[in-house]
Amino acid sequence: MEQLKTTILLIDDHPMLRNGVKQLINTVPHFQVIGETGHGIEGIELAQELDPDIILLDINMNDINGLDILRHLRSKNVASRIIMFTVSDDKADIITALKNGADGYLLKDMEPEDFLQSLQEVMNGKLMMGGTTADIILSYMRGEQQAATQNHDVNTLTPREHEIFNLLVQGLSNKLIAKELDIVESTVKVHVKSIFKKLNFKSRMEMTVWYLQSKE
Repeated sequence: MEQLKTTILLIDDHPMLRNGVKQLINTVPHFQVIGETGHGIEGIELAQELDPDIILLDINMNDINGLDILRHLRSKNVASRIIMFTVSDDKADIITALKNGADGYLLKDMEPEDFLQSLQEVMNGKLMMGGTTADIILSYMRGEQQAATQNHDVNTLTPREHEIFNLLVQGLSNKLIAKELDIVESTVKVHVKSIFKKLNFKSRMEMTVWYLQSKE
């Protein structure tokens, strides 16, 4: 049986790097770059139009800061997994990204094989972060979730949303959830957005960390 494609959008204002990343991603048969741009405004439009599985987003863009792009996409309930892919290892940038709904944070100096492995891991439901940022991210997320537990009431979910929530925290992608429940992917996306809104989550990463913490 053919493996489902993982669709990826690149938003980065460095053409040579973007081309190199695209060529690297395309070496993996089940990854597919379906869009790319060096402009933030166009990136916002493409994210909403294409609805990719993963968005790789640079912070230091020429027209709009990548963190502002992230905020805008989450305010529009874009459900893609948004990964910051940047040269900045500044703690403030990392925390700001996580606070505003990033699903992970990777540095551009990582090895190509580690980059591809990270993309695979995010589609397998693992948290996506480089080794140098992991401690910062997990420390922040634990503190935030302990302070905000009362805002995440799973009893507000419908029975179908409960089913999807349980699959989300296992790390399943929208495509795999649709296959598991024998429904179309667009229906899954609608439910995911509703779950995020009801439970006050901005990203899958935030929700997964909260779920794991609640089980300890």
